[in-house]
Amino acid sequence: MRGFLTLCGMLAVIALGYWAYHQAILTQQAERRVERLQAEIGAERERMAILTAEWAYLNRPDRLRELGFINFERLGLLPMSPEQFGRATQIPYPQPVIETTEPEVILDSASIGEEQIP
Repeated sequence: MRGFLTLCGMLAVIALGYWAYHQAILTQQAERRVERLQAEIGAERERMAILTAEWAYLNRPDRLRELGFINFERLGLLPMSPEQFGRATQIPYPQPVIETTEPEVILDSASIGEEQIP
């Protein structure tokens, strides 16, 4: 009996050792995956910063004004004037919906079945 318990104990230790080793390997793989994703996130943030800087450079008012002058005849652009803008009172806002409840009709038991004579 003692030998059987010793054998079971050894098998349990081996199984737990294998499980712990397997979990350690899975943890290392997950850590590598997280590091790779963090590097990708950093690269994408750097790319976004570059694209934002390029967008700001391309949307400079003096550059856009110059492009407007260069392409004036092809685009048919005109200078802006105050008459082109509307007022806030001209915006057609939707009317608020007011919920109404119809009054309940209460019938007397005496009036049911009786004909009403005008």
